[in-house]
This record gives sequence, C-alpha cells and structure tokens, in this order.
Amino acid sequence: MQADQEFPIQTPEMTGPQHFTDPAAAVDRLCDLYTQATTFLCAKFGDVIQNGMGNQRYRAFYPEVRLVTTSYARIDSRLSFGHVTDPGVYSATITRPDLFRHYLEQQISLLMENHGVGVMVGPSSTPIPLHFAMAGDQSVTIPQDGVLSFSLRDVFDVPDLSTTNDDIVNGYGFQHPDGSSALAPFTAQRVDYSLARLSHYMATDPSHFQNHVLFTNYQFYVEEFEDYGRQMLADPDSGYVALVGPGNQVITDPEAPMQVPAKLPQMPTYHLKRADGGGITLVNIGVGPSNAKTATDHIAVLRPHAWLMVGHCAGLRNSQSLGDFVLAHAYLREDHVLDADLPVWVPIPALAEIQIALETAVEQVTELQGYELKRVMRTGTVATIDNRNWELRDQSGPVQRLSQSRAIALDMESATIAANGYRFRVPYGTLLCVSDKPLHGELKLPGMASDFYKTQVARHLQIGIRAMELLREMPLERIHSRKLRSFEETAFL
Repeated sequence: MQADQEFPIQTPEMTGPQHFTDPAAAVDRLCDLYTQATTFLCAKFGDVIQNGMGNQRYRAFYPEVRLVTTSYARIDSRLSFGHVTDPGVYSATITRPDLFRHYLEQQISLLMENHGVGVMVGPSSTPIPLHFAMAGDQSVTIPQDGVLSFSLRDVFDVPDLSTTNDDIVNGYGFQHPDGSSALAPFTAQRVDYSLARLSHYMATDPSHFQNHVLFTNYQFYVEEFEDYGRQMLADPDSGYVALVGPGNQVITDPEAPMQVPAKLPQMPTYHLKRADGGGITLVNIGVGPSNAKTATDHIAVLRPHAWLMVGHCAGLRNSQSLGDFVLAHAYLREDHVLDADLPVWVPIPALAEIQIALETAVEQVTELQGYELKRVMRTGTVATIDNRNWELRDQSGPVQRLSQSRAIALDMESATIAANGYRFRVPYGTLLCVSDKPLHGELKLPGMASDFYKTQVARHLQIGIRAMELLREMPLERIHSRKLRSFEETAFL
C-alpha cells in the first residue's frame, strides 16, 4: 500500500462541530453529515472507475456525537442507561443515522435531560471505508482486489480492524484514540460491518428488523410464523402492517404469495412488522453455537429490546415427555465459541421480566396455571454443547457434569444466545421444546413424535410470540435492568 503522503487527500468541504439542545435537530445534522460524506465517496468512486486512479486520494469521515459534562448528574437510580457515570468527554461515531433515527433521538434526549447540557455534532476523525459508504446502493458492486488496474487501498479507505471490534462491550476503561470515553457500545465501523453481514447471512435489509427477535433451530417454526403473519395482516386491528421474507419480499395482502428464493440464505429471516418497529423478527439460525454467535453478534448493533430462543432440545430427565417445555433459569456453557469474549466463570442470570413474560405466555396459550403448569413445563438449567453427537462418546464425563449442574435440557444454541445477550446488554431468555430424550432411549428418529408432541410444537411458537407481545407492553426502562450493566457503562443503550 502506498503511503498517504505520496498523494494529496481530497475530502468534502467540512464545517466544525455544532452545539444542539434539540435531539431531533442533532440527528438531522448527523444525517446531513453522513449523506454529504457518502455522496462524496460514491461520486469519487464513479470518477475513478471511469477515468482511472490519478494522483489523488479521497476520504470522508463518519459524523460523531460528543458530550462534555463537568459535573455529576442527579440520576433516577432506576434508570440503567441514558447517563454517564463521571464528568468528562464522551463521543460516539455514527453510521446510518437514517436507520437509527428513533434510537438516536431517544438516547440523545436522555443525555440532555439527565445532564442538563447539549451535545456537539460534527465530523469525526474516523474515515468511512468505501465499501460501507456504498453498501446501501445495490446497483453498484465494488470490484475485488486484482480486478482493477490499481488497488482501491491506494485511493480510498477500506475497513480497519482497529475500529471494527468489540473492545467497548468486552472491555473496561475503554477510551477512543483522542482520549474521549465511549458514548455508545459500538463504533460506526463495527455497526457498518454487522449491517453488511445481516444482509449477507439473512437476505433481508437491516431496516426490516423489528425490536423483538425470536431465534429458532427448526424450519417448522418458520412455516408457522408465516401463517401467523398472514392471520395478523388479515386483522385490521392487529397493528401489524407487513410480512417480509428473504430477498426483501414485502407482503401486505394476506393472500399474496411469498416466493421461496432459488438460493436460501444461511439463516432465513422473516419480519412481522409494525409501523413503530415493535413487531417480531424470526431467525432460523439452524443448528450450532457458531451460527447462534454469528446471528447475535450482528443483530446486537440494531439494539433490539429483547431476543428469545424458541427451539428444540434434548430432555435429560425421565419425568419429561416429548413436547414438554423447558424455561431456562440458568445456563451451563459448553459451547466454547464465546470463551475468549466472556469467560465461562461469568454467571448469566435469568432476567425477571423475561421469565415472567415467558411463563405468563405459557399459561395463556396452554390454559394451565400454577401447579398444573408443571405437567408441561419445567424450569431449570439448560446446557449448551458444541458436539451434536455427544451421545456417541463415553457418556460418563458429560453426564456427570450435566447432573452436577442440575441440567434438565441440552441444546446447541441457547447458552450462546443468552451469553451474547448478556455481553451486548440485550435482554434474553429461552423456552425450549423437548424433541428427544437420549439418556432414556428416545432418540430423534422418524415416527417417534406423539400427537401431544406435534400439538405442543405448534403451540410453542405461539408462546414465543405472546411473550414478545407482553414484553412490548412493558416500558423499555423495566426490560433493560441493571443486571445487564457493568461498573462502567456507555450512556447509549
């Protein structure tokens, strides 16, 4: 790569930071700066492709929000976000302010209310990589290295791992290179990276994602979700306005067909949308902790209000039946994919609001209450393992650990999703359906499912949906409890 100083660097005309006391006006300015920067880069890319490299580099910068406070704020102790802990300088680079407008207005508004000061909005010192600047333009493809007669790196900025990481959410005492503390949990480049990954893995635009996310590992739930979505579209009082499938297929007519893409994405995703974003997204992550981590790594940047796992599991107790439900109140982590980010000694607590919503949803859907509910639902430890065929090895070690942990169910995704929810400060929960009992000779084989099991599977998704509806009715401040916040936290949720 040729050094920057060999060529002059051209940037869009930039003005200094401006002070705002109106959150909406601050976000408007973020949008203006972002549009100016990305329009500049896209135009220069077109010029370079048409006319060649020339002796010029081009650079534009992410906008940023900056808070300066010189005193400790008097904070409502019930609120776990919306304020900084100490006087100082705090900043966050921002991407796609159009996509995050409501979130940004909400977070900036809380800062102003809690600290009694405005914010500064202006260009940051972090360049926007060309790939991310053009990500929203589906008509343009950036050539791979070797296709052009020159290297794009010599003309434009490309993604930089030094600003595309999880150092803020994983660390303690994080500071930006300019000495300011983090105002948001992710840098703009980290968000841009995940937005691109969401489109790749799930084949739907990030703008379609809703605030409540269900994860599953079974295709049957996708089919049930589409049927439910059509029922909601047929009900003018449901509040749901569209059903979106892979390939950004948007249907508003409950009778309209949804085409199956010729090539399904790795994690087919469907969105039952509400106008305010309070709908439900269902992601079929498939099997395994790696997929579970990948999905949650990227969905986390959208700052969902909650995510839940509603999938199949192995029942570990003889008293369980196929089709029984398991509500996780603890997790045994043997998935290993998050060990470097979140040590296994970190406890993953159950969140009261999520647990209550799930148990209430089970009661409402099954019409069972109190002690009778134990006929179909057990609460206990869920173990997540990274070996799907663990039963084929010497069972003495795994079974002893499962017994010591008091585990009542085992799967390959739940603890990963819960741990990443904890790590990313996204409320999480798990309700599983027992599909086999390997320790008791009931393996996952054709013809073994009873009518009860089949009925329960159909109910299972309804329970997950109902739990999300109950959570939607709760104030955001209640769901995002201090259980998810560490000693030193970002002000932005």
